[in-house]
Amino acid sequence: MELRRMFAGLGRSKAFAAFGQAVMPADRLLLRISGGRLGIGAAVGLRTLLLTTIGRTTGEPRQVPLLYVERPGGYVVIGSNWGGERHPAWTANLLSHPDATVSVHGRTVPVRGRLLKDDERQEMWDAVASYWPAYDRYAERASHREIRVFLLERTNSAP
Repeated sequence: MELRRMFAGLGRSKAFAAFGQAVMPADRLLLRISGGRLGIGAAVGLRTLLLTTIGRTTGEPRQVPLLYVERPGGYVVIGSNWGGERHPAWTANLLSHPDATVSVHGRTVPVRGRLLKDDERQEMWDAVASYWPAYDRYAERASHREIRVFLLERTNSAP
């Protein structure tokens, strides 16, 4: 728990965002190899899942490690893109093809992504930002766009 708090403080800096983007390929690989059990985020006490979406333009599977907060029936994830200029590609993939899978704690679970709006979005934003306060800083840096918040609802079938 203490490591997460330390990293949450560091997570607010632009340098950490650049570092995070640089280690994402290694995190993705670790999560894929371990079936969602082991990743760089998990090593420092963060809840991380591996989201597999269908590429909006390619139709090919795309994977990305994400922090999450578990909610009844699913997982809440935020498309902050570290406060960058654009929405991350995985959010466009989910909007085009909402059926996806997540690997978390060694289990692969089929999900359907739903973009949250209004009060529901705010409620989930608050839950995730209390877990990882750096999201508020990312929102400041991305003030020209509303950061997308998704609920990945568990389903009974894979995409």
